[in-house]
Amino acid sequence: MAGAAINESQKGFLEQIMQKANFPDIYDARDTTVVVFRTMRDMMTTEASDRIEAAFSNQEIAKLWRDDNPIVRLISRLRPPLKIDSEIFMRRITQEGSVPKDVTPQGVTIAVFSTVRNELPTEIVQEISGYLPDGVKVLWEQL
Repeated sequence: MAGAAINESQKGFLEQIMQKANFPDIYDARDTTVVVFRTMRDMMTTEASDRIEAAFSNQEIAKLWRDDNPIVRLISRLRPPLKIDSEIFMRRITQEGSVPKDVTPQGVTIAVFSTVRNELPTEIVQEISGYLPDGVKVLWEQL
């Protein structure tokens, strides 16, 4: 997704994440949000991921949820959900995202979680909680 334009519908959503996580620019916020979403999807069935994507009222934000890499998207549809613990979840955010040196992966995750929860119906928020490892679930539920 690097280099892709950010449309107006995504801009407000990503600006909130940028501000909450202290990202230097909106593109870092977008790229890291995509990594958080990918890590979340990796723990879900294809059906659950599709249900969550469909639950977004703003389809431009739903596009951030859907992986834009066709190979990754295909593989994730074929393989079973991954077992990811809290440590691996945070390591993936650090290694795959654009996390600034002075920001923790937990801070980034909280910024994404608090923003995305406002975009989803309560029943979907509760469903997502069931897929998260314990330490990450605490971050999701405390918001």
